[in-house]
Formats: sequence, C-alpha cells, structure tokens
Amino acid sequence: MRLNIQQHPLIFKLALSGMVLAGGAFWLAGNSKAEQAAPAAAVNRPALTVRTTVLRDDKWARTLTANGSILPWQEAIISAQVQGLRISDVKVSIGDHVQQGDVLVTLDNFGRTGAEDSDQSAQGRIVAPDSGIISAANANVGSMLQPGAELFRLIRKGRLEWRAELTAEELMLLRKGMTAEITVGEGRVIKGTVRAISPSVNAQTRYGYALVSLADSSGIIAGVYARGTFDVSGGRMNLLSLPQSAVMQRGSQTYVLAVDAGNRVHERMVKVGQRAGDRIEIKQGLKANEPVVESGGAFLTEGDVVQVVKG
Repeated sequence: MRLNIQQHPLIFKLALSGMVLAGGAFWLAGNSKAEQAAPAAAVNRPALTVRTTVLRDDKWARTLTANGSILPWQEAIISAQVQGLRISDVKVSIGDHVQQGDVLVTLDNFGRTGAEDSDQSAQGRIVAPDSGIISAANANVGSMLQPGAELFRLIRKGRLEWRAELTAEELMLLRKGMTAEITVGEGRVIKGTVRAISPSVNAQTRYGYALVSLADSSGIIAGVYARGTFDVSGGRMNLLSLPQSAVMQRGSQTYVLAVDAGNRVHERMVKVGQRAGDRIEIKQGLKANEPVVESGGAFLTEGDVVQVVKG
C-alpha cells in the first residue's frame, strides 16, 4: 500500500524533522572534528620572528674587575709644636692648592714662649711642609695653639690613588706595574698602574687590597666610589663569544635558546666568562656553528617554533 505524504501532513512533518535532525548531527560531528584539528595547527604556528647568531672567535685581554675608593696617596697632618700663641690670620682653606713653604697661619705674641726655636713657627708663622691640596682645616683666627693639635691636613702633591678591594685568589693574579682602567663619576675612565699589593686579607671580610697610582686625578674627589679592571693576561687570548642579548639568566642558571633544523627552540645551559662591550664569553655548553636566538628569547619557551629571518 502506498502512502501519499501530501495526503498525510503529519507523516510529512515527521520525515522533515528527521532530516533536519540528521543534518544537524552531521554538522555537529564535522564541527567537532574541525575543533580537534585546530590545536594541532596552532602548535606549528611560529611564536616569534627572530634572528639567530652563532659563536664568534674573539681575542680579548683577560681582565679582573674590582670595586674600591679613591683615596689620598699620602695625607700630612700639620699641627702646632708650641703653645700659648694666638692665631692672628689663617691664609688657606679646604681645597686650596699650596706649595712647599707657603704660609698657612700667622701668629700673635711671637717670641714670648721661645717659639723662635720652632721650625713650624719660624718668624711667627706655620708653613706648608710640602706642595699639595688642603683637605681639612681646623685653624681659627683668635684660637690659642696647643701642642700636637691638628690645624690642617694636606694631600701631598695632590696625588690620589685607587684602593681596590680583592679576594686572596684575585690578589695572587696581580703584579706590580700591571695596568688598570678605573671608571669614576659619569663614565670618566682613568689609566692606572698597580703600585702595591697587600700581603694578607682581613680575617673577617676575607678581602685585601691593591693600591693603584692614577695617571691623572685632577677633578676627582677623595673618597669617591670607583670600579675598575686590571689587565691580568699580559696580552690577548682566544675565546668564543655571543652578544649579551642572546644570553639569559634564570636564578643561578645561565642559558641560551638554540634553534634546531625544524625551527624549534631548546634551552642550552652555558657557562659564561668575562664581558667586553656588548659581548660575553661562552666557556662551555654550546657547539660551534649552533644557531641561537640573538634577542627576544625572554618571550619564548622550550619547544616553541620560531620564524628565522636573515640579516
């Protein structure tokens, strides 16, 4: 028996509903498969466009870095050798440059207490024992002299030097006459030469010091903090280096991001050495000609795919 669907509207509606449901189920199934495939495609999408670099052969001097302060080479204390005389005039103040024999102070009542026999107070005055710069002044007009009381301090010859703080192991690398470069203030670099090396270190701090004569200390204030480097190589040595932008730090670990043939990045723990300008020595952990991410590695993680560009 044949059924005429047009003659039976209810049957027609049920059939149509079944087709709609079947089509909907097919669309949902297809959409689910597309969603499952989407993450796989996303994994292969480059996370970042990068340039790569490789280890470079360099020749550097071996250097040793230290911190310290700029101090007077020698500081003379100028005091009175007599008492009972009054200061009538003070000729100098802090920061003044003086020559040996310049009058620093004149005295009243000269000769009343046998002061004529004193070298410091000859002819009623106190003079500079050497040329240099007045670094402290305690003499005041009208005050009475007391034997041994400090009147002035004098930086002899105006010479300053750098006192570098170093461990015992570092001190053993130094020799008298080695050259150094000291950075003070806003990047001023001064040449220096090792003058003396302490034969022991402080038992509490475990630091000793090296004294470095400065080629030119003009305009430098005694006591200023300074950082410097010693050339301890006696020449230049061969080494391998990378740009500092390629080297990253995580806690105590130093690493680079190597790029494999499939453009995936992999962390390589490396041991670094000294730095020069914008480059850093790589002692171990990386093969020759192994490409690494030159910059921007902080935005990448292990296994990321990158797009490598030339140039």
